[in-house]
Amino acid sequence: MTVTEESGDTTVLTIATTSSKSLRTTVPIGIVRQLKLREGDKLRWQIKAEDGKLVVVVEPARSESL
Repeated sequence: MTVTEESGDTTVLTIATTSSKSLRTTVPIGIVRQLKLREGDKLRWQIKAEDGKLVVVVEPARSESL
């Protein structure tokens, strides 16, 4: 996988459902293409501390690692 350095995309968080405290956002098309995501795919979210910053790592959750 080739990753290009870009300025990034901005998305808006919305309430997932009226009975939920979860939020949802749209995955930018560049990330969809880079990770070869499809509707129904699952993503694994992690927060890591690097160089004094919190970094969010998102990766496809493949079926063998669920």
